Amino acid sequence: MIIKESKHKKDLIKYGTVILTSILIIAAIVVPLPYYVEVPGSAENVADVITVDKKHDKSEGSFMLTTVGIRRGTLATLLTAKILPFQEIIPKQDLMGDSDDKEYERLSDLEMSNSENMAKKVALDLADEPYKLDYKGVYVMSILEDSDFKDKLEPGDIIYQVDDLTFKHADEFMNYIAAKKKGDNLTIRFERDSKKQKVEGKMIELSDQKKAGIGITLIDHTEINSERDIAISVSDIGGPSAGLMFTLQLYELLAKEDLKKGREIAGTGTIKPDGSVGRIGGIDKKVVAADKMGATIFFAPNEPLDKDVKKANPKLKNNYEEAVEAAKKIKTSMKIVPVLTAEDAIKYLKK
Repeated sequence: MIIKESKHKKDLIKYGTVILTSILIIAAIVVPLPYYVEVPGSAENVADVITVDKKHDKSEGSFMLTTVGIRRGTLATLLTAKILPFQEIIPKQDLMGDSDDKEYERLSDLEMSNSENMAKKVALDLADEPYKLDYKGVYVMSILEDSDFKDKLEPGDIIYQVDDLTFKHADEFMNYIAAKKKGDNLTIRFERDSKKQKVEGKMIELSDQKKAGIGITLIDHTEINSERDIAISVSDIGGPSAGLMFTLQLYELLAKEDLKKGREIAGTGTIKPDGSVGRIGGIDKKVVAADKMGATIFFAPNEPLDKDVKKANPKLKNNYEEAVEAAKKIKTSMKIVPVLTAEDAIKYLKK
């Protein structure tokens, strides 16, 4: 009897251990933690999503946008990221700020939309094609917790008027705000879900900048009207970093010039209204993605770091330096090409 009870207890302990271990393994795989893991993403031919006058570019070679994959952090993915190269653990707060998943996705879509419009503008400028740029206001990207507009505005709202004034671009808007003082009242008119609304609030002190502000981040909401029928249709990809590659593909179609010459060309970088190429995140992972897809050229933003930022972080590199470092690590023959403007990239391809 004693032997049977002892065996029964051992069996219970054994089964309990197996069940507990299984639960812990499942938890390590599926239970989300307040972190994300950035990994090499994809390199995709932008000719598939761009048309000019309803025609795709069918010439040899490709312009490829590059992406960073983002995985939700679990114990398993975090441990894997510690071991594998080109995987980076990012705290959720650093990636999304105060936004939830839905808001973050919405903001990424707005950044993509703005990137598409800027690419159209710059490509039309470079191809010497006429167009009209209509300024519709500014998109609200994020709102600080202590902003007086925190519960009055939402990410995605379109601000089209402040204190009965309209503006031609976001810089004018920000200059007007900058002239205000803490405690000053503001009346903001905005559009949400095609409905126009009005809210009032006060200026606050921005603790990180030691000056007054309204505590929101913005991007321009513009529309490009051209005689050329230009369309960019992207799904499942957000953010601003495809701007340069969109611009190059659009220019090739608008100018009817064969820049690719059969080459597989990848790259990354935001595009600004004046054609300058801006810094982006995760470029090392994009270099890996481009190399896997057989790219022979990779355009990297060479925007200099701010002197104060560099002084505070002496080891910080700009995008081009990061890309060169990544290329050396994977021992790729892919050429890393620094660019300050879209025109730099075009000149390089024409050589």
